Amino acid sequence: MSLIGKKAPEWTAKAYQKGDEVTISNKDFAGKWHVLYWYPLDFTFICPTEIRGFEELLGEFKDDGVAVIGASTDSFFSHKAWFADRATFAQEITHPVIADTNHAVSKAFDVLKDDEGIAYRATVIVDPQGVVRSVSVNDTNAGRAPKETLRTVQALMSGGLCGADWHKGEKFVK
Repeated sequence: MSLIGKKAPEWTAKAYQKGDEVTISNKDFAGKWHVLYWYPLDFTFICPTEIRGFEELLGEFKDDGVAVIGASTDSFFSHKAWFADRATFAQEITHPVIADTNHAVSKAFDVLKDDEGIAYRATVIVDPQGVVRSVSVNDTNAGRAPKETLRTVQALMSGGLCGADWHKGEKFVK
């Protein structure tokens, strides 16, 4: 069952943010566009490419008033150890990354790969009213393009009819 057009589930979780353990919830993002993205596991090979991609675009997301939140089923301590590895993450990861060890957030958004207890590669875009506007889920071996997530949220924010490969500032489809 699709979450599109429905209120996003309420959630509260521990998260890694700039080396600290913090508690965040959907209430922290009320009234704001926000993107939640899940990845399967820390200390893997595809996941850091996506995490670095979202971090590199963080300024562009912020320019549009969009918050970015990462998530996996790994612990805060796993996140902290992995994100400190400068060979993998030359740039500090500054956006919050949920440590969904009890799987509550992953289950709420139906992105948990139950047989393995890990999340699929999922991306959810939520509007300021708390309504889910986009959901994308890949199996674990296919990474996503954070630039496409940025393009999609910009298209949703634009209020116009945005054709394939539309980019912010371009004309709408008539």
